[in-house]
Amino acid sequence: MKRSIVFFVMIALGYAFTQSADFLTISAGVAIFLFGMLSLENGFKAFSGGLLETVLKRSTDKLSKSLGFGIITTTLMQSSSLVSVLTISFLSAGLITLSAGIGIIFGANLGTTTGAWLVAGFGLKVDIGVYAMPMLVFGMMLIFRKDKPLQGLGYVLAGLGFLFLGIHYMKEGFEAFKETLDLSQYAMTGFKGVFFYTAIGILATLVMQSSHATLVLTITALAAGQIGYENALALAIGSNVGTTVTAIIGSLGANIEGRKLAIAHLIFNFTTGIVAIAFIYQLVDVVEILSTWAGIKAEDFTLKLALFHTLFNVLGIVLMLPFTRTLVWFLDTYITTQAKTLVRTDDVLYLNEATLEFPDAAKEVLFKETKHLYVNGQSLIAYALSVRPGDITSGIAPEEIITQRSRPMPKDMEDLYERKFKPIYSKIIDFAVRAQTNANEADTEAIMEIRRASLRLAEAIKDAKHLQTNMLRYLASSNAYIAEEYNFIRASLIKQLRHINVLLNTEEEEMLTLFFGKIELESKAFDAVSGRSLDKLIREQKITNTMATSLMNDTAYASAIANNLTSMAKILFTNYALYKHTHEVITQSDDTLTPKRSTP
Repeated sequence: MKRSIVFFVMIALGYAFTQSADFLTISAGVAIFLFGMLSLENGFKAFSGGLLETVLKRSTDKLSKSLGFGIITTTLMQSSSLVSVLTISFLSAGLITLSAGIGIIFGANLGTTTGAWLVAGFGLKVDIGVYAMPMLVFGMMLIFRKDKPLQGLGYVLAGLGFLFLGIHYMKEGFEAFKETLDLSQYAMTGFKGVFFYTAIGILATLVMQSSHATLVLTITALAAGQIGYENALALAIGSNVGTTVTAIIGSLGANIEGRKLAIAHLIFNFTTGIVAIAFIYQLVDVVEILSTWAGIKAEDFTLKLALFHTLFNVLGIVLMLPFTRTLVWFLDTYITTQAKTLVRTDDVLYLNEATLEFPDAAKEVLFKETKHLYVNGQSLIAYALSVRPGDITSGIAPEEIITQRSRPMPKDMEDLYERKFKPIYSKIIDFAVRAQTNANEADTEAIMEIRRASLRLAEAIKDAKHLQTNMLRYLASSNAYIAEEYNFIRASLIKQLRHINVLLNTEEEEMLTLFFGKIELESKAFDAVSGRSLDKLIREQKITNTMATSLMNDTAYASAIANNLTSMAKILFTNYALYKHTHEVITQSDDTLTPKRSTP
């Protein structure tokens, strides 16, 4: 259906182009302008591997800072769409709060008004096409450089060049167009005209996916006398409302927090639009007063339009900013949220397409999703040990759990792996590969490390599947010695899983240091203690040769599970320097951390 509509529109436009060269010039100007915006966005994304994300994270601890960040970044990038997508990505990754995200969106709406001032105050007063040409030349020279920052700068220059060139063609097209067709004869007055042209502004923004393009098109048409001042004001209101679609589209790949922000954007812009429509004539009076004070000429309607656009966006912020906390409460209460703590689900919780453009956000969601994968993997290891997942997170002592769960608990590990683990694991690997596309060398290394952590967890699950076979067999054995050996394996792995659970739910450095040491030493001690016990059992002929062979294999599987879990934890929760320091400190208390067991 969508393809047929596009095909029909292209045929209609092609016919219109044959009928009017001026219309073709205007359309080409819009297309060049939109291409310039895409180039500008690509240019700024080249710098998103650190600087942009760092500034974002440091500029959102207060609502006022978030508002300022939105204003400044949108002014620099001339793209509220890019700022919206960036904000949704970071909110989805949990790097900023919903309140901060709302503040950025408020600021982005005000920041985008600077584009109207630039076009009305500069773009229409000089031959802007002259400035476009050298920007395009220098921009294309830099784009073909291998250095990513230089490429980014090239895209920025080329983007600005295409923006200027697009404005030039739109201006020229409207100037020539009025000689054959005067669109101003279709002007509509009163609220009927306000509602009609607001709808046209919304529709134009939906089609072009850019409120900035709609506004520039409106300003150039107004300058050429093709539309009236009052109708141009309504088009500006419509462009503001229509731009929310970009945020909604950007939130489709995001999690629930990202969708909340898109809804907040929609509420803000619709509220601002309704207020602007309701008080449009009062705002026009205010614009006249401010224009006189600022020295804007009475007949300079393009600058007055820019002033009006800024004025009603400021009014929207003034009205909505005091209710930010209420808006956050409303969204958290009435929009279904995901649990704040990790839960076991059969699908990803954090991975989303929006974060792929920004390495910092991509790393964060990968980190969180791998922790979520561990929760699912932990449940599979629990079933392999013939205990319930809830036993791992309970406060019951491992020895008591073993007593309560003395009977084998058969579970289809292959089925559980295919349903509960593999789908998430596969999506993590796929996401990690795609996230490296926009990452620099350091970010790529970090992403690969997180992927390696999920691989270690997958290895632990596979070992647990092998371990389960004899676990079920010997827990039901009448030989108390072999049953006790397998119960020791169970208790040791339960402790290991619990230590990692602590790491999942704490950010305190001292706690992290302590438990890193514990899981490392216990995983090493596990092998040694089990080996000595096995030698004794064989010498005293308390178990058969078949039992001994099985126990040796399963001890190796259990040790591999412990080591893989330890490796996963080290990758996810520490760097090498911290771990080395921890290891040196904890080694001094080796005896207190070695697993204890009774002598058979």
